[in-house]
Amino acid sequence: MLVVLSNASIIDCINPEPITGSSIVIENGRIVDISHKLPNSVDYRVIDLEGAYVLPGIWDVHIHPKYPVSPMTSIAEQTVLFGQNLMEGLTESGVVGVRCGGAAHFMDVTWRKAFDSGSYIGPHISASGYFLTTTGGHFLTSGHTRECDGPYGFVQAIRDQIKHEVNHIKLNLTGGIMGPFWDRHWHSFMLKEELEAAFAICDKRGYKVMAHAANSEAVKDAVKFGAHTVEHGYIMDDECIQMLLDTGTWYVPTLGISHLTPRQATNEWESRWTKNRNLSPDLVERAEDAMNEHRKWFKKALDVGVKMAVGSDVYPLKDSALLEMGLWVRDGATPWQTIIAATKNAAELSGFGDVLGTIGIGKIADLIVVKENPMEDIQHLRQLLMVIKNGDIVSDKR
Repeated sequence: MLVVLSNASIIDCINPEPITGSSIVIENGRIVDISHKLPNSVDYRVIDLEGAYVLPGIWDVHIHPKYPVSPMTSIAEQTVLFGQNLMEGLTESGVVGVRCGGAAHFMDVTWRKAFDSGSYIGPHISASGYFLTTTGGHFLTSGHTRECDGPYGFVQAIRDQIKHEVNHIKLNLTGGIMGPFWDRHWHSFMLKEELEAAFAICDKRGYKVMAHAANSEAVKDAVKFGAHTVEHGYIMDDECIQMLLDTGTWYVPTLGISHLTPRQATNEWESRWTKNRNLSPDLVERAEDAMNEHRKWFKKALDVGVKMAVGSDVYPLKDSALLEMGLWVRDGATPWQTIIAATKNAAELSGFGDVLGTIGIGKIADLIVVKENPMEDIQHLRQLLMVIKNGDIVSDKR
């Protein structure tokens, strides 16, 4: 049976002007027609959206399972909790796709297989397995790291990740904001020989690198060695921006890491999240010290046209992408730039651009419906009425 979403205002993420009074026809999980009239077939179900706004489902291209976890939490329980988080992100906020930046015990691979099989309903997943860092490297307290040393150490670890069926490789070139006192974002961790070996084996095996690079030296190394994406970029310079632009390397800024502290909260959702997160005073100070520099290079990259996508690096998924999108707008992005970064760009970055990320004939029907126009206020994305995944309604809040 055909499903027709009638009387829709379509934001197709190709053109910025909504297409009003339109109908989207869905069959077998795909969009088969977009027009201003109902189909000729008699066998269809009409859902009158009464002028509500239809967009492609949104993505978060930098996520992790919850961290840290109690030593008493079993692997089975951690895996179940991660799956629940993913499913709630889909039904509560319309997150139809994610890219993982580190998940212990290959939980992301497990849930990718479960969702792809149709046994459970959840977002599309690009899985990384563990993120790889040096001994004494970044964010060991998360539980999602694997420590490697020397060229062969990284090569062996990457081969093992591939054996466990990951989609991409996450390499940590630097420290970060969230970590012990010896884990600082201006510190680079990997030796030249380790970088060369790690990128060489990824290139040989055809795996893209998601590069955690928090300072200018590491950003340049990541781009030079061929990273698919640069994550964070808290400290950059003009040469970094030019290299990103010239090579077409993706930049995922993860603004939430430096912006989401109690003193910086500007709305009820940010205030609630920071209260629940309850960061230590030291981590709050580190985030706030990094924020202005981070915002500066985010805006510079945006203004010159660096390829960028929305990734939060925070949890839970039902909050993360929406929080990050709000921060993009707060830091100077337009709602249109932000929506494109969370849909079209994010799907393309994750390898799904041919079938997802925009609304068009032949695309998979992963859609969200919101009450008011998010082009006028990005927070209107929170007025979620419906989530459609593979043509099926998985959440209906009308």
